Amino acid sequence: MDSLNLDQLFPFSLDQFQLDAIAALNAGKSVVVCAPTGSGKTLIGEYAIFNALTSGNRVLYTTPLKALSNQKLRDFREQFGTENVGLLTGDLSINREAPILVMTTEIFRNMLYGTPIGEVGTSMTGVSVVVLDECHYMNDRQRGTVWEESIIYCPTDVQLVALSATVANSQQLTEWIGKVHGETALIYSDFRPVPLQHFFCHPKGFFPLLDDSGKKINPRLRPTDVKSKVAASREKPARDKNGKPIRQEAASIGAVVTHLRQRDMLPAIYFIFSRKGCDQAVTELGNFSLVNDAEAAQLKTQIDAFLQANPDMGRSGQIAALYRGIAAHHAGILPAWKGLVEELFQQGLIKVVFATETLAAGINMPARTTVISSLSKRTDRGHRLLTASEFLQMAGRAGRRGMDTVGYVVTAQTPFEGAKEAAYLAVAEADPLISQFTPSYGMVMNLLQTHSLDQAKELIERSFGQYLADLALAPQIQNLDLVESEAKRLEQELTGVDLNLLEGYEKLRDRLREERRLLRILSQQAEEQRLHDLATYIPYILTGTTLTLNLAHRLAKGGPISAVLAAKVQGSGQFPWLVCLGQDNRWYVVTYKDVILLGESITDLELTYPPDLILKPNQVLKGDEQSQAIAEKIPTLVMPEPPPEVLQQEAKYLSLETRLSEHPATKWSDRASITKKVTKLEQLQRQLEFQRNVVGERRQQYWQEFLSLVKILESFGCLKDVDPTDAGKVVAALRGENELWLGLALLSGELDELAPHHLATVCAALVTENSRPDSWTDFGLSPDVEEALGNLRGIRRQLFQLQRRHQVVIPIWLEYELVGLIEQWALGIEWVELCRHTSLDEGDVVRIARRTLDLLSQIPHVPGLPEQLYQNARRATQLIDRFPVNEVI
Repeated sequence: MDSLNLDQLFPFSLDQFQLDAIAALNAGKSVVVCAPTGSGKTLIGEYAIFNALTSGNRVLYTTPLKALSNQKLRDFREQFGTENVGLLTGDLSINREAPILVMTTEIFRNMLYGTPIGEVGTSMTGVSVVVLDECHYMNDRQRGTVWEESIIYCPTDVQLVALSATVANSQQLTEWIGKVHGETALIYSDFRPVPLQHFFCHPKGFFPLLDDSGKKINPRLRPTDVKSKVAASREKPARDKNGKPIRQEAASIGAVVTHLRQRDMLPAIYFIFSRKGCDQAVTELGNFSLVNDAEAAQLKTQIDAFLQANPDMGRSGQIAALYRGIAAHHAGILPAWKGLVEELFQQGLIKVVFATETLAAGINMPARTTVISSLSKRTDRGHRLLTASEFLQMAGRAGRRGMDTVGYVVTAQTPFEGAKEAAYLAVAEADPLISQFTPSYGMVMNLLQTHSLDQAKELIERSFGQYLADLALAPQIQNLDLVESEAKRLEQELTGVDLNLLEGYEKLRDRLREERRLLRILSQQAEEQRLHDLATYIPYILTGTTLTLNLAHRLAKGGPISAVLAAKVQGSGQFPWLVCLGQDNRWYVVTYKDVILLGESITDLELTYPPDLILKPNQVLKGDEQSQAIAEKIPTLVMPEPPPEVLQQEAKYLSLETRLSEHPATKWSDRASITKKVTKLEQLQRQLEFQRNVVGERRQQYWQEFLSLVKILESFGCLKDVDPTDAGKVVAALRGENELWLGLALLSGELDELAPHHLATVCAALVTENSRPDSWTDFGLSPDVEEALGNLRGIRRQLFQLQRRHQVVIPIWLEYELVGLIEQWALGIEWVELCRHTSLDEGDVVRIARRTLDLLSQIPHVPGLPEQLYQNARRATQLIDRFPVNEVI
């Protein structure tokens, strides 16, 4: 390193944000560098490497992808010398003691697992800097948790250099790293050394997307007719009279490429969100050539050399296009072929690469132009518009520093999206980073090997997810503080008040209310029974019958009065009206509901009511002398006693009423005020309990997930009193999507006696996800493999049941349909023949094989397994790890 100085590393002037980052690193701080794609963030990582090496220290450089790690290995070898750079990607280890060690972030996290948090283990000896490239991968739903764990577990005396594309909450990310790791500076820049210009292409032409301000859509692209304006104002696409979306005419790929060529906007990366679409685009250009004679000659030399060295590697249907400067790049292509495409593109010999968005993930393939073919994409959660960050990531590949004065971003018209959506994304701010932190079986086992349960909880609560959750809960926590303050104030005001005495008084009042309610119910029931009996007897009442009337509610008169029935007159309802002569020599017209009591009949009475009595209830008429004589003969009836149950309830009520009137609290002059305060205090205490539970549940989310995994691990004997058992150490030694499932399979004994090619096939079944149900292969499974997989299904079912019970969602793969490919590959079949017997793309077959290799390479390092299994795993690795499956460095 003595031969390399800073001027050699940076032979050009640095931008201000780069200078700021270097100053922060020189001051001993960690840094979060948040800047647009293509702005030169990598230079800060390279300075951190240079600074550490000149001090005799080591550097770990992490990336999210193996392909990116391989690329960094090549770049750093050129910059710092081959002997100074090593690579560690799990199944590949090159010069691992080198001062610069490149690795995937997952490998770095695994290195830290075996050491108590904050301590420097043997793997970190001499390391002064860790560079976390593409740190915005924290947003990745499947792998984002790895970045959080790496930052939490990294020793605090190691500088962190987090390199991220622009995100909306970079300040939050910086503050969190500062909180869990140490002093951290945010280096933010929205400056692009090569500015971008946005264009829009549709069948009518090629237009600037934005107006002169760069903030709004180009007026020429705005809808002009009324129908288009209405459609453009809707969030959903315009629809025809049948409710179907109106399809707009789309710009053809040939037209877009022609525009790019005519305007000197090549080379370009043309993003298409499907492998099939990329391949079809290559075919659609036909015999279109984008290179001159000199470039064609260079291409022929390099492509011919590649095909001569790898005669089976040429992609069918795309070799001819490659000679003309056109290529496809996606996960279905062999890594070796992708490597050739990348190399030719970097040399400027490939003019258009049709690529899926994975190319935007940091691989060094800058272009003058990026074309985004669609502003929406299909995901496993449905069809949706691109996010601002996705758009920015792809757009950021445009503009080659030191080569272009401007980069071009072209969005193309599609049947359902147009200039409006393109302009929205072109000016949108980047999305915020969200936490994808999720506890896993491997995390639980590795933490509990070196930490207590309390320490593990403290670590879980240091996650970025917990930090964001606490920020989101801050208003609720603040409100909780206000409620607590109010409750304490009321408690202080009630000091000296005998609350037990008041409580007794309130209980007595509540009892009195209840007894009053019961008395009312019983009285009502007795009255209903009385009326029912009267209604039944009304048809049989004879003239001359004595009765007692209660007219207070009708006539505002006094209490009950004795009377004699003179006549029954047909009323307006079901029952007749009763014409009665009262003891007070008045005539009354009443209903049967006014009758309290029936008595004996008075015989030989000639009762004729006066002709001027209006036969309508509530009518009263003074009697004459003749009726006076009869009224004097009406006996006074004795009022009946209420039913016994009503009397008992009334007595109970009166007794409680007396007790309440004699209670000491009755004499308190401020009793109402005190009661109001006590009621308010009780209300606040209930509110506090509820809000504490809500906040607690949200703050405990990750910890509860952790404890659920602990319970499942205990059920399978991997933990005993939260201490790892021998079985648990097997799980801790593994890495994968479901380490417990892999550990249970290895511990089952089903793999112990398998031949190497059978072992490889079973391992493939444990790690393969068939995301395309229509995929097929002609190769079936051998009986030994079928038997082993069949015997593992019971364990898998048990694990499924436990995960469902504890609401844990971690995949448990056991793939039957495709893994016959791995057995045939291990048995030595030629690559071309292997791919002829499957619908999978070559890149998919490679990916299955590499996942299998990853598990096989772990087995010899898992403690406590049979020696034969170790040997067979090594042999199986040798059988599978051959070109084109093996890593291309």
